[in-house]
Amino acid sequence: MARLYMLLVVLAVSVIVYALIECIRSAPYEVRSIPKPAWILAIVFVPLIGAGLWFLFGRPKSGRPVPQAPRGGPMAPDEDIAFLRNLDKQRQNKLREEELNRREQELRDREQSLGEEGQDNTDGSTR
Repeated sequence: MARLYMLLVVLAVSVIVYALIECIRSAPYEVRSIPKPAWILAIVFVPLIGAGLWFLFGRPKSGRPVPQAPRGGPMAPDEDIAFLRNLDKQRQNKLREEELNRREQELRDREQSLGEEGQDNTDGSTR
């Protein structure tokens, strides 16, 4: 008889824990009858009755579609492929621009040094 009671207690606890986890994981707009925090309190403070009522009256219907953001709607930047591609192009363009500026500066420095050498040779000094 004690084994039967232990089995019933384990079964009751597992049903309560399952109902509580399912209630916590469900979206607030999917919950029926009363608000989600009230369901959580009912399951915690009136365990078996609260869990049973959750399964009967509060649990989201499985046949109802879940509202989603529209296809053209906002999405997280790390999920938007076009945004990531654009970031990569911007980074590549910035690197190219920095390389171009560096090369232009080297060219100016060379022209300046060549110009100075040419002026030294035209002053009449011999080597």
